[in-house]
Amino acid sequence: MGMLHLVRHGQASFGAADYDQLSSLGQQQCQRLGAFWRARGQGFDAVFSGTLKRHAQSLAALAEGWGGALPAVNIRPGLNEYDSEALIRAIHPEPLGAPRDAEGVKQHFRLLRQGLLAWMRGESAPQGMPSHAQFLAGVAGVLDEVRALGGGQVLILSSGGPISCALAQVLQAPAESAIELNLRLRNSALSELVFNAQRLSLHSFNGLPHLQDEPALQSYA
Repeated sequence: MGMLHLVRHGQASFGAADYDQLSSLGQQQCQRLGAFWRARGQGFDAVFSGTLKRHAQSLAALAEGWGGALPAVNIRPGLNEYDSEALIRAIHPEPLGAPRDAEGVKQHFRLLRQGLLAWMRGESAPQGMPSHAQFLAGVAGVLDEVRALGGGQVLILSSGGPISCALAQVLQAPAESAIELNLRLRNSALSELVFNAQRLSLHSFNGLPHLQDEPALQSYA
């Protein structure tokens, strides 16, 4: 049996002109995870990641805390996040300002939830994005690669969307349930799947063992 470690990237730059950048908190979160694994002698036989800057930056911070180079990263576009702005524009074409206060944040996530549902149901076609079926196929393709390894310790560094879709697929849950999983995933959170060549099974979800006693370092967006 093998263990697949699914890690969401550290906190990015929510509300900034370029979301795809780790914040200083996000770097610290990933460094702490690397140090946590180093203290426990955790190693990896294979590493997979998306192509986004926050993915690469999270892996670099994780390796820094871990104190060594990770195995060569297998870059897979199927692990990239959906475009939240495109999802929202598809159902709300009127301009929206960046969320600057609590009410703005609530509105953003309310519209994001609606946009995700419309995309999943084929009711919208966000500009520049694949269909939801294509998005799921990209995630499933990476899970197939992991299963083909047959065992070992495998790390996937990705985003909330692909990770939540992977978990929903493994649990054979309705596609819409991935939205709820997604919105609960914390930055740098660890979810684990036990796997062999035939199947993957859920072992843990959304853990922060490296930040367990430091609530000030925990975040969602």
